[in-house]
This record gives sequence, structure tokens and C-alpha cells, in this order.
Amino acid sequence: MKEVKYAKRMMVEGGSEISDILALTAKPEVISFAGGLPAPELFPVADMKRMANEVLDEVGTVALQYSSAQGFPKFRQQIANRMNAKQKTKVAADDILVTSGSQQALEFSGKIFLDEGDVILCESPTYLGALNAFNGYGPKYIEVETDEDGMNMEALEKVLQTTDRVKMIYVIPDFQNPTGRTWPLEKRKKFVELITKYKVVALEDNPYGELRYEGEFLPSLKSFDKEGYVVYLGTFSKILCPGYRLGWVCASPEILAKYIRCKEDGDLQTSTISQLEVSRYLDECDVDAHVLEIRALYKKRRDLMLKTIEEEFPEGVKWTHPEGGLFMWVTVPESINTTEMMKKCVDNNVAYVPGVAFYPGRTKTNNFRLNYSNMDEERIVIGIKRIAEVIKNELK
Repeated sequence: MKEVKYAKRMMVEGGSEISDILALTAKPEVISFAGGLPAPELFPVADMKRMANEVLDEVGTVALQYSSAQGFPKFRQQIANRMNAKQKTKVAADDILVTSGSQQALEFSGKIFLDEGDVILCESPTYLGALNAFNGYGPKYIEVETDEDGMNMEALEKVLQTTDRVKMIYVIPDFQNPTGRTWPLEKRKKFVELITKYKVVALEDNPYGELRYEGEFLPSLKSFDKEGYVVYLGTFSKILCPGYRLGWVCASPEILAKYIRCKEDGDLQTSTISQLEVSRYLDECDVDAHVLEIRALYKKRRDLMLKTIEEEFPEGVKWTHPEGGLFMWVTVPESINTTEMMKKCVDNNVAYVPGVAFYPGRTKTNNFRLNYSNMDEERIVIGIKRIAEVIKNELK
């Protein structure tokens, strides 16, 4: 309908890659390494059924009613307690806003911090869902040089020294999406030192932090933040189940007030019954034991994918070795365009995400992202062999 006049922000391209990814995961014949889906066989279905019944039996009228925009106080306290134990922070329930998944928090972040033409700094590559959330607000992106252990701090400071209108830095320090890379301790400290020096807000997106399979757990950026420049985004999607759509923002009082206003304007509140059911699960069940099960299965699948890649991929192909999380990043010779190669892979009933979608400038075309959490072991081996065969044919 050509006569319909849309807002300029709706003319911005974006979103189609995620829709395409989810469409591929719905086809049973396709071995999909494309989505970031958790393993459904680990969802605590029986426990959550019991939680739902108990909540409805005991506080049904509360569960089915409106509640506060910020979230239930007890649930927010449980989140704060978990952050303090796992992320080495010192936060309170009042520092938390419950959101409808951390994706909602990303969208709110664009609304709060960005005017058209403002600058976002990010890792290169970075999470495409964040780019889609920010794009509608008309920002400019600067991709900060990224090495094997995350964002280069010297490059970051150079950009901060020489660039006007930097409003926000977006980072994933733990098992980054899409590369799987993790920042070392000294880099985390230096980053917080720099954002404090230059007075720039940083979004620390941490959906995967508890999913470590080797090495030492590291404290969050937020744990080093004394001045309130770090806004921390968390979620239950990867350690429990994504269908509840429960995430959170942790921020200083002044900043959190802006997020609460966005929440009130956007959807009034996050699902009352979801908060109460997950809160009860945290009370009655051993979520740490559940996370250990997740880590054991994902480590097994990661190791198998790495082993099969090592055996099957031809010379000239490189890949990351993630210490945790859901993803690894593959780089093929520059003569191969992985978007074009994807079509041939799909013809062979296997899928990945072409890497170009993760670069704001969409400049690099010889990478792709693999997910290892969702496919079983047999399909991992078959799928990697299929991709390897396509790569070999491309190199010929």
C-alpha cells in the first residue's frame, strides 16, 4: 500500500536476518546451527508445571492481575542476590528492572540514549539483534578493533579521544555473540577505567555468563563500576527457558528511572505470572544444579563440534575456541562469500548465520556463526561434514 506513510525509523533495514534464522530452525529436515536456541530437552517442564499450579492455587488472583512496572520486589531481590554471587557485584533489588527478555532492554537503551546521528561504539563483529534494536534510532556505528580476547583497549581510547557524540558503548564480554570470545580480567578493569574517564555509558550484555565450560569465572564489568556508567543486561532465557521472556536491567538510580519510564510506556509491566512462577522456582528448586546440567551438555556438544571441524574443514579455514556460551565463529578464505555459500548449504539441508549480518558496516563477507547448543550429537557431526564439503567445493 504505497499511500501509507510510515515513520522514517521503519524505513531502516533490519530484522530480516533473525526472522530468516527462526524460519530455518522450524524446518525439521534442516540441521540448523543458525539460531541461538537452548536445548529443549533440558527445559524443566515438570518443575515449571508444578510452579504454575502452586502459584495459581496459592496466589492466583495476584498472578493474574497487573503488577508494578519495575517488577515484584522479591523477584528483583532474587536477581540481585544472584548477580552478587555470580557476577561479584554489590547491587540491591531497587537497582533492578524486570524486562520482557533482555531484547526489550536493548530496544529501551536505544530509546533512552540515542538521537539521530549519535555514535555507538561496539565490538567488531557484534550481536545483530542489538544492531536491529538500535537501528531505528538513526545512530552511527564505529566498530572498535577486536582481537582474540575482545575489544582492543588502545583502539577504544583512540576513538574516545577523537570522536564527538559517542553516547553509548555496547559490549558482550563473556562468550560474545557471535564469536564466543571472552575478555580477560585486566581488559575488563581497563574498560571501566576508560568509560569512567570519558564519561560514556556502556551496555554490558551478559546472556551467557553462567555457561562456562573451562577456565575461570570472571567478574562482570558492573562489579568494577563505581560511578554508575555500566548498565548491565541479564536474562533467564539461557539458564532456564526463553519462553518466559524474563530479563532485567541493572543500573544506577538515575539511569534506571529512564528504563522504568520506557517500561511503563511500552507494555506497563512484565508478565506477573511469569515472575511469580520463576521466583518460586528459585525458591524451591536448585537452579545451580540445573545450570550444571546445561553446562555439561553444551560442553559435550561444543567439544564434538570442534573435533569434527578439526577433522573435516580444509586448510585455510580458521575458527574460535569458545570457553563457554553458545557460539563459535568461522573464517574462510576471502575468496568465499558466506552469504552465497549459505544457499548451497541450505540445498544440502544445513544452515548457519552468514557473518556479514554482525558487522554494522556489512563489510566482511567471509565469516559465519555456528551454534552448538540446540542440535544433538549425531546431527552436529552430519551437519559439520555437509558444511565442510561445501567449503571444499567452493575452494575448488
